[in-house]
Amino acid sequence: MAEKRDYYEVLGLSKGASDDEIKKAYRKLAKKYHPDLNPGDKEAEEKFKEVNEANDVLSNPEKRQRYDQFGFAGVDPNYGAGAGGGAGFGGFGGGVDLGDIFGDLFGGGFGGFGGGSRSNPNAPRKGSDIRVRIELTFQEAAHGCKKTITVNAQETCPDCHGSGAAPGTSPTTCPDCGGRGFVVTQQRTPFGVMQSQRPCSRCGGKGKIIQDPCKKCRGTGRNARRKTLEVNIPAGIDDDQSIALRGQGDAGVNGGPAGDVIVTAAVRPDPLFERDGYDVWVKVPITYSQAVLGASVVVPTIDGKVEYQVPEGTQSGTRFRLRGKGIQYLNGRGRGDQYVVVEVEIPKKLNKNQREALKNFEATLEDSNYEQRKGFMKKLKDMFR
Repeated sequence: MAEKRDYYEVLGLSKGASDDEIKKAYRKLAKKYHPDLNPGDKEAEEKFKEVNEANDVLSNPEKRQRYDQFGFAGVDPNYGAGAGGGAGFGGFGGGVDLGDIFGDLFGGGFGGFGGGSRSNPNAPRKGSDIRVRIELTFQEAAHGCKKTITVNAQETCPDCHGSGAAPGTSPTTCPDCGGRGFVVTQQRTPFGVMQSQRPCSRCGGKGKIIQDPCKKCRGTGRNARRKTLEVNIPAGIDDDQSIALRGQGDAGVNGGPAGDVIVTAAVRPDPLFERDGYDVWVKVPITYSQAVLGASVVVPTIDGKVEYQVPEGTQSGTRFRLRGKGIQYLNGRGRGDQYVVVEVEIPKKLNKNQREALKNFEATLEDSNYEQRKGFMKKLKDMFR
């Protein structure tokens, strides 16, 4: 077993930290490492347990005093003289309300762990979100479009209206836990009577018992239904960006709001265009004579073809900008630009007459006709003086 770290070190505090400092440090780290925010991350899960164990001790004045005096032996039964008060996932001490920390995330408060405050198991909870990836072409993402998706969502049962009980009946409060969803047990230790909580085994932590379950939903209060939704894809959406269809996800529990359908764009690459933020890049090949003499060339844009006048003496790799021809800003005004990179293509497979004409043409040129070559030859000459 790995050696335990000092509880103050775990929370990043000094031994003389105030109760308020302990509470703030715990809230920050509990949010950071919570398993629901780090799904599948075993390291985060272990750190979450470690943080809760440290807080369970340091936020309790009696436990903290024993820890400061005896170390782990004063609070952990594994060391032979502990207090037996569970930590990790089993105890959140010091009166810290996890519903206050994670309420926005879970919709109805955060319950299910012993020690400290527990939320009402029958409080309204938001339904789960449904995530969908939708494939778009480059043009669909640039201009926006409408798409149809089909999802499987949990909806409130129309027969029992979400109660889970057969029509005409109602759930009853669990007599063992009094509707709290958990029971309290006490254990006498050398340091006094310690109290802990565990989920109620009779109601399964729900706080209610359904004597006559609804036949349509089998007591769950919800039914699965396949439904088709129309999605308005906004112009300018990019790959891996998402939009939310509010209230179209799984139905809430105990009257809570429904979740959302989160639609994430998967934009296919385009054979001509490349996107850089809201700018568009395109490469246009031109002939040797067009580059030398200048010419009007056809340039593709996301809105169609345009004519562009390539100036005389254009070099391969020269970049031109077409203002306002890029992608529309997402949910805003204005557009990016389009950048055109010209690539001079050297002709191949010349016939005899073409070769002769090119040689005659080249014979009329001097180094002064080539700016790059002129500079290169000067540097070469200076090097070998």
